[in-house]
Amino acid sequence: MQTDPLSAKFSALADPTRRAILARLSEGEATVGELAEPFDMSFAAVSKHLKVLESAGLISRSREAQWRPARLEPMALKGVADWLEHYRRYWDASFDRLDAYLKKIQKGDPSGPRN
Repeated sequence: MQTDPLSAKFSALADPTRRAILARLSEGEATVGELAEPFDMSFAAVSKHLKVLESAGLISRSREAQWRPARLEPMALKGVADWLEHYRRYWDASFDRLDAYLKKIQKGDPSGPRN
């Protein structure tokens, strides 16, 4: 079953282990062994997480001799950030309206609610 790219990214980001791997990769590329160090799981389990991240386009992997370092693909997160930006603006505007309303009430404005 094929999903849209944004859904694949959110699905990959839903797992805390994968988010931790992305956080580590934000510091620079790493091998499976390096990525597995902080986790109590096998290299195979970490490799499965990497495959999910790679298929979502969040990381890429290369081959250097016997090593397959993974690296973060930061532009892949742009679609997620763009999607979230719409909702950030919505909430900012909602909080601004709430703040203005609360200030009105504190000043005793007659258009505020009555107790």
